[in-house]
Amino acid sequence: MAFLLGCEKVSLEYPTKRVFADLSLGVSTGDRIGIVGRNGDGKSTLLGLLSGEVAPDEGRVIRTRGVSVGFLGQSDALDDAASVCTAVVGDRPVYEWASDSRIRSIIDGLLADIGWESPVGELSGGQRRRVDLARLLVGDWDVLLLDEPTNHLDMRAITWLADHLKTRWRQLGGALLVVTHDRWFLDEVCTQMWEVHDCSVQPFEGGFSAYILQRVERDRQAAVAEQKRQNMLRRELAWLSRGARARATKPKFHVAAAEALIADVPQLRNPIELKRMAMARLGKLVVEMDRACERFGQHTVLRDISWIIGPGDRFGIIGENGAGKTTLLRLISGELKPSSGTVKIGASVRFAVLSQHLDELNAWGAEPVRKVIGRYSRRVMLDGKEQTPAQLLSLLGFSEADLNEPVCDLSGGQKRRLALMMILLDEPNVLILDEPGNDLDVDMLAAVESLLDGWPGTLVLVTHDRYLMERVTDHQFGLMDGKIVHLPGGVDEYLALVNGVPQGIGAAAGSENAVRGRAKGAKCAGFAGAVRDAAGGAAGGASGASVHAPQAGQTLSGGEQHRLRKMMDSNERKIETLRGKIDDARVRMSEADQSDYMALTQLQDEIQAYQEQIETLEAAWFEAAEKLGD
Repeated sequence: MAFLLGCEKVSLEYPTKRVFADLSLGVSTGDRIGIVGRNGDGKSTLLGLLSGEVAPDEGRVIRTRGVSVGFLGQSDALDDAASVCTAVVGDRPVYEWASDSRIRSIIDGLLADIGWESPVGELSGGQRRRVDLARLLVGDWDVLLLDEPTNHLDMRAITWLADHLKTRWRQLGGALLVVTHDRWFLDEVCTQMWEVHDCSVQPFEGGFSAYILQRVERDRQAAVAEQKRQNMLRRELAWLSRGARARATKPKFHVAAAEALIADVPQLRNPIELKRMAMARLGKLVVEMDRACERFGQHTVLRDISWIIGPGDRFGIIGENGAGKTTLLRLISGELKPSSGTVKIGASVRFAVLSQHLDELNAWGAEPVRKVIGRYSRRVMLDGKEQTPAQLLSLLGFSEADLNEPVCDLSGGQKRRLALMMILLDEPNVLILDEPGNDLDVDMLAAVESLLDGWPGTLVLVTHDRYLMERVTDHQFGLMDGKIVHLPGGVDEYLALVNGVPQGIGAAAGSENAVRGRAKGAKCAGFAGAVRDAAGGAAGGASGASVHAPQAGQTLSGGEQHRLRKMMDSNERKIETLRGKIDDARVRMSEADQSDYMALTQLQDEIQAYQEQIETLEAAWFEAAEKLGD
């Protein structure tokens, strides 16, 4: 692995905050690194340092001679007067870029619905974002730095981008660093994780699921003061091992470790009890749509929708940008009357829509957060417990000091969390959330998900965040061609439908981790299926066809069965030995001089070699188990 760029003893401080202290790290050829951390801890600043847009106060940023770096920031520098064509390919002649299949694929994947000669200044914010992303991707960069690349992209575009980046990495090599709160994207694309916290960067092997597992282990060994944060992470791990993501990944060999980690973690929610509580608050009728249509002029947005939303239902709506999801939510809430057909709303229904409270928050201006929550005296029942406003704020990551902050000075994520708290304290019985995960870091997303797990009402969610969708909703529906389509297979089935893939193979076709089983990002996420099997089996996943192993002894002689079982026992012993070597190497890495890049790289290569041996042994173990029918 050739070194490309990095930091050496870098320190950076702003007038009110120290961002990094004595930071040393490196990026090499082949790295695909996801960067996570709390809002404000320095993720975007780290990309700015590596790109050269931010200068360190101390230390230096190192770049190998000739290495080119492409950077996608959160804002663009596009010329409003330029055409989309000029913004993306510059002044290159048409025959040059049009004959390049990679560039054509980028244009088709991101800009198919945008006029090629349209002025950039006339585009929406989401369209500008896609143009800027296309501009970057058509370049031949050695290192790509992407800051929130999935912003304004719908689920299909996010999936396309993940596939494109993996293909690009295989074909062109180089390195990728990405800051995003989209956990599915991190798992799908990244093979390493960097966590930015406390003025430092801590590396983790594997994608987001592996990172969560390792963080749980780290936090389990931390001081008692970290207990609260640890529990939240363990709940997230429990979902990763039981949820829809688990159904799309092959079992790994980490059954015992996974069982130990989640043995005492309860199911995330009790659907029967929540349904019972919801019916007590709502009655039988919530929303009933009968052949509802919505037209704007000559354009039909929604057509002949017949849909029943009942008490305690937790529905997720998936659709491309512009498909009519927000219009559908307005019909559901009664804010908009259908052009034809009917929408019946139960007499006891009390809606709450997240955007309404965001607008209300802006009116508070310089008033402190303490005054906002001071108008609420009631308690709310969540997960069987009464919660005060102050307790809810604590659960949502607000500290005592935050209570004195003016509302206008809150970050976007803090405002969204405060608005969610206001919604819950208003005690609605039908909650409509349109992209509630915007502006939230991964820790706060987990906190919001935990709150929603215990909320006893009807939930309708629109989001492009796959993890959030699969975590808090029980059923997903696609909005396609103006109609609602039930998706028993969830997001994978939706992507198969919109991409024209026959149902039943969408999950396998859409995931590199499922097809190849090689992405480091799924190393620890893949134990989920094995955990379920070890716990007594579970219903087959809704996406992807099940594979039936032959019955034991069906075609094998007694001698062959004995040989296979002996090999499996031997592989288990070898795997345990290699894990011990990995643990030893990690100890040596923690004790090594963190500025000695060569020594750290050698230790990392040693760990990687051991891990590859383990994967080979695991593959042979599972192949033997399938032959035996175990």
